[in-house]
Amino acid sequence: MGTERRRGGIFGDVFESLIIAVILALVIRFFIFQPFYIPSGSMEPTLLTGDRIIVSKFTYYFSEPERGDVVVFKYPRDPKRAFVKRVAALGGETVTIKDDRLYIEGVEVPEEYVPAGTSCPDFGPVKVPEGKLFMLGDNRANSDDSRVWGPLDEDLLIGKATAIYWPVTRIGGVN
Repeated sequence: MGTERRRGGIFGDVFESLIIAVILALVIRFFIFQPFYIPSGSMEPTLLTGDRIIVSKFTYYFSEPERGDVVVFKYPRDPKRAFVKRVAALGGETVTIKDDRLYIEGVEVPEEYVPAGTSCPDFGPVKVPEGKLFMLGDNRANSDDSRVWGPLDEDLLIGKATAIYWPVTRIGGVN
């Protein structure tokens, strides 16, 4: 009575399970989380060359980017490439870099993540347009960021970097 088999038999069950698994994997990959590889040292020491990270693609469906978030986005000069940088200033804010320190609206922003002794040229002041973000790499001396290509359109955001999953010795959250 309770042992009736469906028409497809065991192969039908396996095929159905594979289809469901593929659909779930695609939904997760395209709408929820996506892995990324870090190819350069522009975010050192936060992210090292060769790190692999998980990016939450749904975070910004529910909240706005905040100053200090590490995000992955489509590079404005070549949207086929993905970049990872830190949100330094939001739309409507004025950003200045003077004497290797970041200022928003004239107030110094503490940046514990920038390596000690990092030196970069003075920049600004520049007002970030609404709907845009000013992006900086933590390794300012080795970063192609908003100082070069201008404020980032928020529509180019892919998601927020949430965790390092490789190498094993660096597993943890992204701060």
